[in-house]
Amino acid sequence: MDFTFTEEQRAAVEAARAVFSDVAPDRAPSPALTPGAVAEDIDRELWQELARTDLLGLTLSPDHGGAGLDPIALCLVLRESAKVLARVPLLESCAVATTVQRYAEGGLAAELLPRVATGELILTAAANGRSGHDPAELAVTARPCGECEGEGEGSPQGGGAAADGSGWVLDGVQTAVPWARVADRIAVPAHTARGRAVLALVPRTRDGVTLEDQVSTSGELLAEVRFDAVRVEARELIDTEGGWDWLRSLLTTGTCALALGLGERVLAMTAEYTGKREQFGFPVATFQAVAVQAADRYIDLRAMEATLWQAAWRLSADAGGPLPAAADVAVAKIWASDGVRRVVQTAQHLHGGFGADTDYPLHRFHAWAKQIELSLGPAAAHEEALGDLLAAHPLG
Repeated sequence: MDFTFTEEQRAAVEAARAVFSDVAPDRAPSPALTPGAVAEDIDRELWQELARTDLLGLTLSPDHGGAGLDPIALCLVLRESAKVLARVPLLESCAVATTVQRYAEGGLAAELLPRVATGELILTAAANGRSGHDPAELAVTARPCGECEGEGEGSPQGGGAAADGSGWVLDGVQTAVPWARVADRIAVPAHTARGRAVLALVPRTRDGVTLEDQVSTSGELLAEVRFDAVRVEARELIDTEGGWDWLRSLLTTGTCALALGLGERVLAMTAEYTGKREQFGFPVATFQAVAVQAADRYIDLRAMEATLWQAAWRLSADAGGPLPAAADVAVAKIWASDGVRRVVQTAQHLHGGFGADTDYPLHRFHAWAKQIELSLGPAAAHEEALGDLLAAHPLG
């Protein structure tokens, strides 16, 4: 298996490193010292710099002002962003934009994507459902406006809009929506009466949309978003088969990339600290117990990396295999969810009391790692999902 990156992908990494080199993890107040959210807005200065260097349109086609790269390139950039705890909706906006490009009708893509590439328009996704445990598409219902529930779903184009073009109505609740207060549109998965998943691009200011503030473990502002008879035009709804599943897989794979970048930065901090910290006249890094723990975490990171690129490659290449791409995504989630937790726990242990010092950035990385772990969910659940896929697709 060849994980060699292309020249274009490596160029994206270099551009990202240049942008993030001036970003310090403590640009926002510490979540340990701040009641409520650490900030009301994203890092606007960084967002504009990402737009200036064409990183917001990384996966968009040149027709829409993008670079035309693939999800692997996006994951490479996300990996770099996590090393500095970049407070921008890079994952969510790029993932939704890529899904719009791939699955939406041309008019919607032409309207939204050039503005996404320039940073003018921010997108996010409501991917957590009502409780954070149930499938997100079951938290909101979608029904045709002024028509019976099933009308239009069997149209020749598979459109699913009402026959008179009057659009759809959404009702339901999505919880823990990231960056909802600053996003211009929210990608909302919903289900029709026939149980089919659709994806609506809902403006945040649309009548019937209300937001209640929530705060993440990392101190970032989230929102519970309620949809009360929210009208959505037919052109704002993506009902192509597989659209929501693909977005969910890309969001998950991108989160695994964030976990990897964060873990790599934390392990580097630990190596630097234990190399300088002395006991009994020797750096603690030379003690066997310390070295073994650090080596175990290095192995975790390499496993997280290999499984991440496998999942990203399946999404980028639309490659077939003995199992669906969801199986590779599940394996990446298993390693990322457990791996990032083990890395930060070991880092805290090897730093001793210094790791809890709020003047030192490790506690910030710990909070972000816990948020990533919670958003990915427990490894046991992904192992169960992987088992179901293996049962449904027996390997020869």
